[in-house]
Formats: sequence, structure tokens, C-alpha cells
Amino acid sequence: MRRIPVVIAAALLGLSGAAPLPASAAREILRRDPSADDTRPAAVAPYVPARAAAKRWTLCAAFPHIKDAYWLGVNFGMMDEARRLGVEVRLVEAGGYPNLEIQREQLKACGADPAVDAVILGTVSYDGLTDVIGEIARRIPVLATVNDIASEGISAKVGVSWYEMGRLAGEYLVRRHPGHGEEVPIAWFPGPQGAGWVPFVDRGFRDAIAGSRIAIRTTAWGDTAKSIQRNLVQGTLDSHPEVRYLVGNALMAEAAISVLRERGLQDRTDIVATYFTPAVYRGILRGRVLAAPTDAPVLQGRLSIDQAVDLLEGRPFARHVGPRVQIVDHAALKRIELGDSLPPNTFTPQFRFSPASTH
Repeated sequence: MRRIPVVIAAALLGLSGAAPLPASAAREILRRDPSADDTRPAAVAPYVPARAAAKRWTLCAAFPHIKDAYWLGVNFGMMDEARRLGVEVRLVEAGGYPNLEIQREQLKACGADPAVDAVILGTVSYDGLTDVIGEIARRIPVLATVNDIASEGISAKVGVSWYEMGRLAGEYLVRRHPGHGEEVPIAWFPGPQGAGWVPFVDRGFRDAIAGSRIAIRTTAWGDTAKSIQRNLVQGTLDSHPEVRYLVGNALMAEAAISVLRERGLQDRTDIVATYFTPAVYRGILRGRVLAAPTDAPVLQGRLSIDQAVDLLEGRPFARHVGPRVQIVDHAALKRIELGDSLPPNTFTPQFRFSPASTH
């Protein structure tokens, strides 16, 4: 691995010490046809933040977990936007993608609470909550955030094409090894089987590398817990010492940095992540991770609150919207809006925001 000097503007380094600025009205977002296939292109539109709410609505947000910095970014974006708009947010989290039954019970509790006006769901399963959603949707709106989900009972979605996330990661590798020649062996870590986003990122990545020199030697599935991903990386390197790249979810990338260092492989085996977190950012900054696409999780959190408030206020809103996905490597760090992707480093999980607490 080629070492990259750590030279970056002080403003970038200081980003995580202060809250990002509110989203600019000039920022581009993508609007998708909710009935369209995930691989089809979306329409580009300017992002216009929602106006302050006329009523103090109460939103219940259900997350798969909050044990990595990706969902912490969504959490920050939601809470910061709720503060700006003057609405209440209550957060529950299931503790991980295997915990479908926990999330089902949490979702039922959100939907049964008479104080809750809408539910925002980051699902652990593409279709494992459809029946619960249908029951809740008869009383209040259910909106999806980040993870794709079966559309039955869902009023609106915020999210990106995870096919595009996988495709960009794959294309990045293909550009590094163009043309014909010797195969480049890699290990592939898509994430947890059954999670709504994983089949799309897997298909996008495989489509991107089809016909190229990039060859998947092994695929390791697993929950996005750092301990689980670390075990998968160690087992993979034991079984397939020939791999030149470890490619996959951000928790794998985070764990792989230390595993490669411990084994003295950091100059032989490189890392590419399929999404962007603070640890992946630091890895790119220090030359330990080559690249990752970002889907701007902080901005997705903001968009989800905006969408819910506009729906409840009876305003026009896009039914399926998300940030523009872009690949981030060391060179791109100077031109992307990091505040859309990374929460402040002082931010800790916030499970409730009430406007009354600000007075």
C-alpha cells in the first residue's frame, strides 16, 4: 500500500469538532420514481430544506442499531433537523440486523403510542415487517429511511440506490486494474444476509466487476458488528492469503485496518469500503483505506425529518428522495461536503429530542 501524506485543510480537520451547517438550498438530491427498479437513473433536483413546522409533531424513529458511526450520522442529522423544525423525535434501536423480532415489537409500540404522529423506519428486513407496517399505516404514516423496504404501507422513502453504492466500489477497483491480464484476487464482505440493502450492493458490485480482472475468491456474510467483521477478516486471510483487496461494509474496513497491521500486511493488501463512516474517513486520510462511496447519512437523516414534517403538514413532498452518491478517495476529501456524511466527533447517541427542552 502506498503511503499518502496527511496534508489536508484545517477546516476539514476541524469539521468533527462542530456541528455541520444546515443543508444548503443549492445542494443536489435525487428523486426516484417509487415504482422504478433500483438500478434506473433518478431525476436531479435542488435540495430545499423544509420550513419550520406549524405544529409540534411527534415522530418515532426505529433504527436497526446505533452501534456504528453510520447510524450515528443518521441519528445526528435527524435530531439536528428536528431541532431546526421544532418537532419531537423518539428513537428506538433493535441492536442489530438479526433482531427482527425486537424491531417488530418496537415498531408495534411506536404505532400504538397515541402521542406519535408518524413513524420513520430504518428496517432490519426488506419484507419482515410488512404486516406490522400495514396495521400502523391505517392510523399514522410510516416512512422508510436509508434501508430499502417493501413498499406496501410505506408513505415515502429516503434512501439511495445501494446498487449504485456497490457499483461505484466495483468500478473503482476496475479502474485500478484496467484491461486484460492476471486476475486480481479479492475477498468480498457484503454485510448481513437478509438486510434490505445488501442484495443491491452485492449485485451492483458484481455487475461492475463482471468481465474485468477483479476476481472474488471468497464471500463472507455477517452482521455489521466490528467484532463479527474482525473475525470474518481474520478467517478470510487465514484461508485466502492470496487476496490483494478486502472489499465490503465499513465495519469490515474498520476492523481490517488493525488486522492487516497486526499481520504486517498493510503494504500488500488494500481496503475498499462500500460506504463511508468517520473511521473510514480517517483510514482514507491516513492511506489505510483506498476509497468508499458516500451516501451522506447525516443528510439522509435531515431529509427523513423534512419528508415526515412536509407530509404531516400537507405540503408537497417527494415520495422517494436521497442524496447523490459519490466515491471518496484521498483526492476527493477536499471537494466533498463532509458535514453531510459525518456527525461531529463530540456527538453521542441521542434517543429523544423535545422542543420543550430547548426553552
